[in-house]
Amino acid sequence: RVVSDPSNMQWLTGYDGWSLYVHQGLIVALDHEEPIGWGRGMDANGAKITSWLKHENIRPYEDDYVQNPRKHPMSFVADIIREHGWERKIIGAEHDNYWFSGKCLTTLYDEFSDHDEIADATGLVNWCRIIKSPREIEYMRQAAKVCEKVMTTAVDSIRPGKLERAAAAGVYHACVMGTDDTPGDHPAIFPIMPSNERTTCA
Repeated sequence: RVVSDPSNMQWLTGYDGWSLYVHQGLIVALDHEEPIGWGRGMDANGAKITSWLKHENIRPYEDDYVQNPRKHPMSFVADIIREHGWERKIIGAEHDNYWFSGKCLTTLYDEFSDHDEIADATGLVNWCRIIKSPREIEYMRQAAKVCEKVMTTAVDSIRPGKLERAAAAGVYHACVMGTDDTPGDHPAIFPIMPSNERTTCA
């Protein structure tokens, strides 16, 4: 199975990379102890630091795979699949996410032309993530405390006459700082604070 959703990558390996603008992902196989991480060469050290994967299971590709109309990273992935003898097995991929393009799918079909189907395994990891371990539940409780602080900061910051950017800066600061017990992080998206007629804008 080819995994390309960054949240699924992090859940499976701990890798927290922000190179979302280039192709990266995992190959997960039933007969292989660990997933195999693949991505741009300059991101390999980040994967070694932030994931629990053995270094030999982190496979970087050269920069000439990046935005090259004649050379696609899925060909690199296909080489890894063949290297392990998995080309005759059922191959699945997350067809419906933002990080798996039409070119990804057509490249896999070109590489494995004898396959009738590259199976759609879009929700497979997501369904596994629904079942939370005790450690995950504890992390969720910690995150909830951070969110509570952030929302309190937002409510206290928004009032007539206060600049939106000042309120947004306070909210962003609270996100990153977290609580006394739990460090924060950047939010998934910057604080959006429309007012007046701009509240109708998405």
